[in-house]
Amino acid sequence: MLQHTTGSLTYFTSPLLPIPHAFSTRTGGVSAPPFDTLNLGRAGEDSRENILENYARLCAAVGVDREALVFTKQVHGDMVRVVGRAQAGEGLYGKSPECDALVTDTPGLPLAVFSADCVPILLYDPVHNVIGAVHAGWRGTALGIVRHAVMLMAYKYGARPADLRAAVGPAIGPCCFITKADVPSALVNAEFSIQNSQISEMIRPCEDGEHFRVDLKAFNAALLRDMVVLPEHIDVSEHCTCCHPELFFSHRRNGGRRGLQAAVVAMAR
Repeated sequence: MLQHTTGSLTYFTSPLLPIPHAFSTRTGGVSAPPFDTLNLGRAGEDSRENILENYARLCAAVGVDREALVFTKQVHGDMVRVVGRAQAGEGLYGKSPECDALVTDTPGLPLAVFSADCVPILLYDPVHNVIGAVHAGWRGTALGIVRHAVMLMAYKYGARPADLRAAVGPAIGPCCFITKADVPSALVNAEFSIQNSQISEMIRPCEDGEHFRVDLKAFNAALLRDMVVLPEHIDVSEHCTCCHPELFFSHRRNGGRRGLQAAVVAMAR
């Protein structure tokens, strides 16, 4: 992935997506600690004015319309919503229904998903001009939410997986995502056709015999390949959100009192 700096604002893009998009970092905003500085979460302890200004800065740098942003209300499930012009601004100025992914073919309509260790995934079909934004924590990964997004893009818009480009953004890596057996069990027991040899690379036991290192980014990339998205059309960030406090908010590192990154994507008008 490519790192960009505009003033104090830093964000990442993928060369596979020739459309306006970004994976934000924590830098370049106006929020005070512990939300410093580019908090893109919902208003709460941080002020609404700060969050709106943070979005204004990111959207101006990326070239998307802040006023038209469509948000997810993430619940770590597998619900994917189809959205259009009627949903423009939903979430930024009002409530959005529960879901963890969005898809659209509406030009200029920006989609946003949020993360602070979970895996953000942006999808683009250049043939049918369709985009998707996916939030995949370990529960969503085990439920196959990225598969649901790909299937809905195919069903609703005729998008072919072989045409899709996928960018898997910064998220917690296996260096820091150390879990008990419940997470590996959920992933292994899901009805995916990923080979055992691949799973053994993505889920590694720790020396204590009770914990495991889990690579959620690699798991979602494997799910995309299983859907016949071409390997050369999948870009996976090497950045671990937990390892880089100078760049990213991390729930694993900081708990609940921290901001949120956003992954934003829109088709050109």
